[in-house]
Amino acid sequence: MSSLVKSRLIKFLLSLIIVSIAVLIIIFNLRDNIIYFYGPTELLKNSDKQGQIMRLGGLVSVDSFQNETDSVFYFSITDGKNEIDVKYEGILPNLFAEDKGVVVEGVYMNDGRFIANKVLAKHDENYMPPEVIETLKKSGKWQGE
Repeated sequence: MSSLVKSRLIKFLLSLIIVSIAVLIIIFNLRDNIIYFYGPTELLKNSDKQGQIMRLGGLVSVDSFQNETDSVFYFSITDGKNEIDVKYEGILPNLFAEDKGVVVEGVYMNDGRFIANKVLAKHDENYMPPEVIETLKKSGKWQGE
């Protein structure tokens, strides 16, 4: 091999190593920042997700809303098949209401409760997972197109 070919090969291999290290760093950092979205039925099937930060979406169950104080709230989220009880401490958005779509972010606990640190009330159901949409259509509660 000539010296020109050797220098090109060395530059190529160094570039490949640097790019590989950069990709590994990006993947490692993104793994810790990914927040998964589940519906109640899907979350109950994946009970190994307890203790992880995640998002739970569905409809606020009718007659499930209770407030302990001005800033501690209890309610249930349903997809028409299953319900998960949620505890939230904070200020609820103006669009939050029973039988309306909601997404909560927080931690699913070992006792089956979901401790939310964010509540995102939705103006429509455009962001529902397909399984939840099908369940809502079958129950007649779907408000989308």
